[in-house]
Order: sequence, then structure tokens, then C-alpha cells
Amino acid sequence: MSEASAHMTRPIPAPAVSIETKPFWDAAAEGRFLIKRCTECQKAFWYPRAMCPFCMSAETVWEESPGEGVIYTYSVMHRSPTGPYAIGYVTLNEGPAVLTNFVDVAPDGLAIGMKVRVKFQPTEGGPPAPVFAPA
Repeated sequence: MSEASAHMTRPIPAPAVSIETKPFWDAAAEGRFLIKRCTECQKAFWYPRAMCPFCMSAETVWEESPGEGVIYTYSVMHRSPTGPYAIGYVTLNEGPAVLTNFVDVAPDGLAIGMKVRVKFQPTEGGPPAPVFAPA
């Protein structure tokens, strides 16, 4: 893969913003990555939502995360008009797993266990979306 195609960004559709997720997307527009934490069971979780998926408590708070973690798994999509790209799960240092796109690295440069960090990529007419790049 050429250096140019390794750094191509493919368009990401605008996310659906709801009342529940608006604080997350507002923070993303400021370059900040938020996760939710339950104040009852103390577990951090992803995707941000009002109720804890572990204990079903509505006692949750927003928490700023450095957006650092490791690649848990990934898959390379070879059939794409923009060239191959990779998606997969990142396990954040706080514990939750995030389904994401990988950027700034050729798909053959990824490895399970690789340290990655969040970046924000523009979307098609919406707030920027979190993607992950090598740390």
C-alpha cells in the first residue's frame, strides 16, 4: 500500500445526535472525548446512554477520558472506493470497548495490542466522530 493511500480518510456519515448523546457530540466538537460512568456500580461504559448497561441505574455521569487504549480486534475492508480501511474494537484504559475506525496507519500496520489514541474526524455535515490512530 502506498503512503498516500495509507493516510486517505474515507467519508464518515454524520452521527445521529439525540438528547441523550448531545453532551458527547458537543464535547467532540471541542476535541474532548467523553464516556459515561455509573455512580451506583462505578463501571465506565460505552456507548454513552442515560442508563447503566450493567446495573440499569439511571445514576450516571459524564467523564472526560484521554481516549487511550489498545486494539482488541480489527478487520480490514478491502473493497472500498477509497481503498482498504480497518475498523475494530479498542479497549479503553478505563475498561469499555469502543467500535471505531483506524486512521493514520495502513491496515497492514495494525496489530492486536497496539496502543492507540482518539482523534476526531469530520463527518458529512455533523459533529466530528471519534476515530483511533497509533499512540
